Order: sequence, then structure tokens, then C-alpha cells
Amino acid sequence: MERCAWCMCNEKMIKYHDEEWGVPLHDDRKQFEFLMMEVMQCGLNWNMMIQKREIFQNCFGGFDYQKVADYTEADVQRILDTEGMIRSRRKVEAVIHNAKCFLKVREEFDTFSDYLWRFSGGKTILYMGHQKGGLPARNGLSDAVSRDLRKRGFKYLGSVTVYSHLQACGIVNDHQQGCFRYQEVMAEARTVRKHRDKEAQ
Repeated sequence: MERCAWCMCNEKMIKYHDEEWGVPLHDDRKQFEFLMMEVMQCGLNWNMMIQKREIFQNCFGGFDYQKVADYTEADVQRILDTEGMIRSRRKVEAVIHNAKCFLKVREEFDTFSDYLWRFSGGKTILYMGHQKGGLPARNGLSDAVSRDLRKRGFKYLGSVTVYSHLQACGIVNDHQQGCFRYQEVMAEARTVRKHRDKEAQ
């Protein structure tokens, strides 16, 4: 069974690829989890995030954004003292800050997922050429989403980080065409095809 090459380093990455990556996501707790992991990932690699996922879950209350938004300095220190945790105070504080911003988006749009999916018109985007493996680090869509998130106060969510999130939550289908998940994701989602990287940046 053929898969995207990036996931083949270990079983946890394969499981993540096979079951989660690129699946259209409309659950806000999972959206917050993926965003939080993207914040923690900055400057590191995604494999490390997948390996530390249970640690993150324990540190951040099962990815409950309402709980995280109320975290205090004592929680920051508890998280930093957790064995195996990434010991970056700035990132931990950014996750807590972003949880507050996340709640404000939910107040305005009912769900964070509704807010995010409006950027693609509620459809999964298939960029022509991406399925052959030529993936950008960012594009016009991720630039637009990142700008809006930063305007709303979110931290550590630049365009490159946001593009990774758009891939993870299924707004962009970047499975390689030979990957068995490529057609499965296509079948699960309302898909629109676009010419590669044509959005204004």
C-alpha cells in the first residue's frame, strides 16, 4: 500500500497519516489540538509533535480550549516542569493566549471550524501539481488566513505554520496522487480544483 513518503519514519506517523492528516475537520477541540501542536512545532519537526502528543494532552487538559484559556502562571510552571515537555515558556504562553483568541472567534462565528472553512468556501482545495509532490511552504490562502488570525491576536501562526494546519485539517488535500488516502479524501470531501498557487500573496 503506497503512502506519502513523509510519514514512513515510524508507526505513530503512519497512523496519523492514515487516519487524520487531510481529513476534513469540523470539530473545534481537534482544531485547537492541531493548532496548539503547530505552535509547539515552530522550529522543530512534526514527528516530535506526534511522539509527544500524549504529553501535550496531559499538559493542556485534553485540548479543552475553555480550560486552557483560564490557565494561570501556576499552570505554565506545571507544564514546563512536566517530564518530556518542550520547555519553551513563550510557546506555552502562546498556546494559552491563543485559547483566549480561539474563544473570541467562536463567539463571533459560532465555531472556529465555521470561521476557518469560510476561507475555502467550505470545500477542500486540490491544487494542481501538489499531488505530484511539489508542495509549497505557503501560498496565498495561508497568507490570507495567517493575516486574519494575527489581526485577531493569535501568536506563532505565520503563513508557513498555517499552511501546515490547512493540510492537516483537510482544507487542502496534499496527499500524493499515488497515496491510497488521496482518492479516499477526495471521496469524503466536497473538492474544488485550483491552479497551483494562483492566489495573490
